[in-house]
Amino acid sequence: MGILHDDVVIITEPEKEGDPSVITINCPDKTGLGCDLCRIILFFGLSIVRGDVSTDGKWCFLVFWVVGNPGTRWDLLKRRLMETCPSFSSASGISFYRYELQPPKPPDVFLLKFCCYDRRGILHDVTEVLCELELTIKKVKVSTTPDGKVIDLFFVTDTRELLHTNKRKDEVSDHLKAATGNAMISFDIEMVGPEITACSQSSSFLPSVLMEDMFHLEMPDELPSGVVTSSCDSVNMDNSLSPGHTLVQIICKDHKGLLYDIMRTLKDYNIQISYGRFSTKQRRNCEIDLFIVQADGKKIVDPSKQNALTSRLRMELLRPLRVAVVSKGPDTELLVANPVELSGKGRPLVFHDVTLALKMLDTGIFSAKIGRHLVKDREWEVYRVLLDEGDGLPVPRNKIEEGVWKMLMGWE
Repeated sequence: MGILHDDVVIITEPEKEGDPSVITINCPDKTGLGCDLCRIILFFGLSIVRGDVSTDGKWCFLVFWVVGNPGTRWDLLKRRLMETCPSFSSASGISFYRYELQPPKPPDVFLLKFCCYDRRGILHDVTEVLCELELTIKKVKVSTTPDGKVIDLFFVTDTRELLHTNKRKDEVSDHLKAATGNAMISFDIEMVGPEITACSQSSSFLPSVLMEDMFHLEMPDELPSGVVTSSCDSVNMDNSLSPGHTLVQIICKDHKGLLYDIMRTLKDYNIQISYGRFSTKQRRNCEIDLFIVQADGKKIVDPSKQNALTSRLRMELLRPLRVAVVSKGPDTELLVANPVELSGKGRPLVFHDVTLALKMLDTGIFSAKIGRHLVKDREWEVYRVLLDEGDGLPVPRNKIEEGVWKMLMGWE
């Protein structure tokens, strides 16, 4: 069976303003493909309002209806989606499926050093440029000097794999200068060894109270006071409606990256989706039906496995990220944490959304850093932001927590 290479991903833009664009993907299947595709769509700032997925285990057909970012570079999105689909080999103008013999080489890591005069929102302006240029932030360390300067250290990878060239470095420099204007003092990029940015357990200490409140994985009878959550009305499993599949039915409130959170969880459990349908109703309520099988192609009949998957899905939909504003001595610290995929990938655009929320709240950033922590046998990506209180925070701490959460969930 063959398929023209240009037909692997087809993007149809809407005829009327306000209607969703349609992304159609027709390619060989692999476990976790839906998660990888949803992650790219999320990275481009788009929301999935409807979706259909079907596969026979070898070939899959996916359709996503997306809305959001008016400045989307559709040609670039198409290219990234095609690169994520299982590889093809070309023969006489027709492309056929080809199994990967070796895992892809890890991308090179670069240290981007940026110094500028401080002002409110400048960290977000820099972060936004890096995201637009498809530079993935692996780690960051931001500090403010007593004389009003900001020193940003970003450890990044380049989706385009061109950051070793002078042309690409000049492109980054020009965009940063355009975004920051006269505030920019110096800029430099150099390649670093993987040992410098190895994402092992972070050495920085996390208070025990945060470990308990932020990182519990089981569904609690009662959430801690002040914890902001999403909502999940129900997650049900049924083995009676299909002879070969377990049906998972989910009803919940929509949020940014909802389908990614579901697909990510199923990927981590090595669950395959044979058919699925996702739709957003009025008042942002979502209904999802997924016909799934285990890696061995069989239903999930073990009650303990059913309960484990159901509980994890409910928790991931209730609290896909963790947000807290806490006291750190005399200072105030914002912490945001999200679970890392078993493949090692973190959630896209978290730092972008955190810095945007603080900019909108007129709250300055004194320092920031990203680290990975292994908590209860699960890896988390933790963003720690020390807030610049100056003459005092412009809004109460609970409003900062609420504002950051809403931005991350796409409710702003």
